[in-house]
Amino acid sequence: MDGTSLHRAQIDVLIPAYNAETTIESAVASIQSQTIRDVRIIIVNDGSTDRTREILNKIAESDERIQVLTTVNGGIVSALNAGLAVCNAEFIARHDADDLAYPDRFEAQLRFLQGEKDYVAVGSNIRHIDQSGNLIGTQSRLYGDVRPDPDWLPSKEPYLMHPFLMVRLDAIRKAGGYRYVVHAEDTDLYWRLLDFGRLHNLRDIHGEYRIHSGSISSASIVNGRVAAVASQMAAISYKRRLQGLPDIDFSPGLRADYERAKTLSNILEIAGQSLSADERSYLKAASSAKLLSLMEYRPYVPDHQDCTFIGEALRQVTLSAQNKREISRLKGKTALRLLKLGKLSEAFALQPSLENIARAAASNTKNILLKRKQSTALTN
Repeated sequence: MDGTSLHRAQIDVLIPAYNAETTIESAVASIQSQTIRDVRIIIVNDGSTDRTREILNKIAESDERIQVLTTVNGGIVSALNAGLAVCNAEFIARHDADDLAYPDRFEAQLRFLQGEKDYVAVGSNIRHIDQSGNLIGTQSRLYGDVRPDPDWLPSKEPYLMHPFLMVRLDAIRKAGGYRYVVHAEDTDLYWRLLDFGRLHNLRDIHGEYRIHSGSISSASIVNGRVAAVASQMAAISYKRRLQGLPDIDFSPGLRADYERAKTLSNILEIAGQSLSADERSYLKAASSAKLLSLMEYRPYVPDHQDCTFIGEALRQVTLSAQNKREISRLKGKTALRLLKLGKLSEAFALQPSLENIARAAASNTKNILLKRKQSTALTN
């Protein structure tokens, strides 16, 4: 499809694709099989170097609803904005090149938005699949209106599963599209959409979300540090807008700066340059808490420097009783995981009380063995 058709579809589907030769056909097929047929499928080939372009051209020849845009590789934000620029349907549906939508996904989401005019975006729950497409037995459990809190540690974000988002075109245009909030471009968008209406997650499961080793968010602890800081910067940005203050400038070059910085403390130093003292203080603690939160479901393994920094940052803040319990739970869970991996020094740096417990246990064991030895000597 060349984009010259005057027909305005009911839904424009926006799919960014980069080196997705193994999954793109099944992902697009799941959109082609939707019960809502009046869609335009806009696929942005973000400078792929594998067979993605060839595959896309082939499937586009057999379905006039498909429009392929090929761009120089610029990352997901550039690809999404390139696709968004040609969208003209009242509703935009996001989808990823490695996920699968169930046939009734669009029907359910469209019904909700058409019936609830106060809402600008809706998401759905998903089942997780592995790299080969096998169900791994877990799923998301989001439901109801998003109720964010930018003052919590880490910030309670207005979250919807990004590849299963449906949003009103006028709202996402008013919000300014996507920004270069590295690894957190989705939640940054949701914070800004709140300026124009409400967000909601449907209870039902409407697709399958692929988790694999090539996932950006699972690739390395450096990505985890960057994602933690960027996500909390988005919350600070939201608070600034509420207060009528100048917004944060998210430069496209920040990703390279963050990745060169590598350590959590150095990334925070770069991110905090344009922030007030209070904002920097919040960002330090909130990013530390967010990294702990990410480690609940991502295979990140923090190093000793991470653990020392997080432990100190979170001991320096005053929290509500409820928030304190949540932080304690996150620290305990990560420390236990580190102990199981044999990383004792990291676990003790994060949770110093564990070292005292370990020393007490070792001392107790030593005393027991000594008493047994003395008892045996007396018996003999």
